Amino acid sequence: MGESLIAGIPFVTSENDYDWLGPGVYFWEANPRRGLEFAHELQRWRKGKPNQIKEPFVVGAVIEMGFCLDLSTSTGIQAVAATYQDFLNFCSEVNADVPVNTGGKDLVFRKLDCAVVGHFHKIREAGGLPVFDTVKGVFIEGDRIYPESGFFEKTHIQICVRNLACIKGVFRVPADQLTG
Repeated sequence: MGESLIAGIPFVTSENDYDWLGPGVYFWEANPRRGLEFAHELQRWRKGKPNQIKEPFVVGAVIEMGFCLDLSTSTGIQAVAATYQDFLNFCSEVNADVPVNTGGKDLVFRKLDCAVVGHFHKIREAGGLPVFDTVKGVFIEGDRIYPESGFFEKTHIQICVRNLACIKGVFRVPADQLTG
């Protein structure tokens, strides 16, 4: 699949109900090694299930962020936080269970986060507001890198591209950026 992306085959949008930032094509900002590590982790978790990853592969991309919901800023965080209560009210009105984030201490299956971000997008669309091209978020995962550290071994920034026209080019990541 990775080679076909480099050859120009279009990306396929991920639409899992646990995608942290909602539907889109996911990239790890300036961290291809973490992207590959995650692909290997996901391969183990999804073994024998539909859409299992057969051979993890990382591509680099030039991304124009466009109109971005940036969850590394106070404005972005406050906008999504304010949506949470409205989402709970919506679930109550339609008698739907509120999704739950699961997957160990890092909560790698973010069904609640995905649903709240998706609800935020729907509110904007219903209000006639511009749709976001991309969503960016910081994720703190893994163990502390030393006792009482504020740094964690798997911390990364993810970009979810919703508007595929924002992907301006794709390239092969040099091998030395994928190994430790």
